[in-house]
Amino acid sequence: MFPTLREVLALDPVRRGSPRVVAGAAGLDRPVRWVHSAEVPDIAHLLRGGELVLSTGIGLPADDDGLRRFVSDLAEVGACGLVLELGRRYATAVPRAMVAAAERRGLPLVELHRATPFVPVTEAVHGLIIDAQLAELRATEEIHQRFTELSVEGAEPAEVVAQAAALAGAPVVLENLARQVLAYDAAGERAELLLDGWESYSRRIQPAGRTGYDADAGWLVTVVGARGQDWGRLLLRWPAPGSQSRTAAGGAGIAAPPTRLSILLERAASALALGRLIRRDAEQLDSQIHRTLLTALLDHTRPVDEVALRARALGVPLERRHLVGVVVRHRADPPEAPTSAQARLRDLAEAVGQAVRDTRLAGLASVLDDHAVGALLAFKSPDEAEVALFRFATAVRTLARTEVVVAAGSGVDSLREARRSLLEARQVAHAARRDRRLAGAGGTVYRLPDVGLAGLLHLLRDEPRLQTFVERELGALLVYDAQHPREQLLGTLRTYLECGRNKSAGAEAAHLSRPAFYERLARISRIVGADLDTVDVCLSLHVALLALDAVRDG
Repeated sequence: MFPTLREVLALDPVRRGSPRVVAGAAGLDRPVRWVHSAEVPDIAHLLRGGELVLSTGIGLPADDDGLRRFVSDLAEVGACGLVLELGRRYATAVPRAMVAAAERRGLPLVELHRATPFVPVTEAVHGLIIDAQLAELRATEEIHQRFTELSVEGAEPAEVVAQAAALAGAPVVLENLARQVLAYDAAGERAELLLDGWESYSRRIQPAGRTGYDADAGWLVTVVGARGQDWGRLLLRWPAPGSQSRTAAGGAGIAAPPTRLSILLERAASALALGRLIRRDAEQLDSQIHRTLLTALLDHTRPVDEVALRARALGVPLERRHLVGVVVRHRADPPEAPTSAQARLRDLAEAVGQAVRDTRLAGLASVLDDHAVGALLAFKSPDEAEVALFRFATAVRTLARTEVVVAAGSGVDSLREARRSLLEARQVAHAARRDRRLAGAGGTVYRLPDVGLAGLLHLLRDEPRLQTFVERELGALLVYDAQHPREQLLGTLRTYLECGRNKSAGAEAAHLSRPAFYERLARISRIVGADLDTVDVCLSLHVALLALDAVRDG
């Protein structure tokens, strides 16, 4: 951080001049970026902001209007203060017109009552500035080193966010594109105060660029993503609660955060993006091989013939078999520590593997992602698949000792098609968690026909492209509702669509008069930029609403 004007006035070369602040005292905590000595009235166009101007006044205008204009020009370009040495131009005091103008514009004005060489002042201040810049470089180096270590270690998002909050001394929040909190560190603040109503609050934070500062909201924001795919935002509150940061220009707005914090936030975002790409697991060697082979089928990272060869070496023949992809996951994910969630997933993976062995089935089984366990089961014929799947599902539920969803994809007769079956099973498993009609049935195996549109959108809720679709269709309306909480036009749109675009029925369901309901629909149409009487538009908006429900439910 640069030294403040208050710190500059405390330096020995300045104190020897008996400084006295005669105007703009509220701005003494502004940072001093540089020092300029000037004896001409048109110095303002040479400044870039943050400079402290030193002068004896010998070249300043003789009239009051000229002095006011000189002060206004300095304030306009963002000078942090003006120091005038008395004795040469002004004998005992600075002109009142200049004092009044400085006070009005919030520009600190300081008198030096003794002759003061400006060179020692300049050297002392520039020494502080260079020291501050070196400290900033050291801090930046520490940031790079720490987040590089976290990236190499494959740290979890919560650990990266906690480290960012510790280095910044301020709350940090990681959210996805739907404005849902993925991880946070309140930096000593009460979490409920930080996160209450976060989605609506976050939509009002709109900085410019991929990394930017929203001065009105007081948050520094950067986009998180990798390989051209953005999936979230990382936000840091500035100034931090309880800090001594002051408003600039006498309260005209919060000063932008230092460059160090922008670097910190961007490095943390890079570590998060990299961590999302790196998968770590502490499985046993055989489980790792199972996972490697299943991942190869899903991601096309290895030739199918190589997968078949390695699977056969493991004692799992996959050629000339009827293959069915199966995915198992817990029906509910209770709030708990990440380590506990990982332990539950490992237990479920063990249960699935044991069920494969207990039912004497051939197949690969391992953890697929942070929530699901997958298996590729091989049968000699399609006829035995249904009965065997029922026995397998019953065994999994018995071994898991908790309520789980067992989903299966369509059967295929070629290993090259196994990926389709696995992906279908994963989709069905994600969506079926919302359907409790068959919950608890011992051998229930969900299939694709059991999943409707709402379920399909639910299973895609973490997909950035779906979240982007929701933002494109409903983003403007969500922002409007966040800024006008009493109106909540989203509910009006939902009622209209659920009533089959029947405006009279919609007005009755919304408990509004028809004119009021029609006026709201017209306002919604203007906000979203579309005609609500058009079937295709309403279909798109209805799907976006269902997708928003799925994202929020997730």
